[in-house]
Amino acid sequence: MDAAAKFAKIVAALRRSRGVTVGAAKRGFGSSALCVGGKIFAMVSSKGNFVVKLPRKRVDALIESGAGVRFEPGPGRVMKEWLAVDPAADVDWLVLAREARQFVGGDAT
Repeated sequence: MDAAAKFAKIVAALRRSRGVTVGAAKRGFGSSALCVGGKIFAMVSSKGNFVVKLPRKRVDALIESGAGVRFEPGPGRVMKEWLAVDPAADVDWLVLAREARQFVGGDAT
């Protein structure tokens, strides 16, 4: 399954959660992302990776486990609180998206 199809399932599972919207207020970066309180917490990058915002220590641990790499939206711009997961990786996107939603939104709903 490609990244867009996998992400569509994540969107369907989370879009009715309190405060969750689809699409950032601006065009381009984050235009189809999952947001909470107007802040992006999960998206698919232009390279086709699933990207989530998590605490830096959690991102470090996930990288250490081989789950993904730090997200780089451009050459040399490494985002310390963002994890990029290859669509072929054996990682549960929904679990990460829920964790990211809680981190960015400040609650577990």
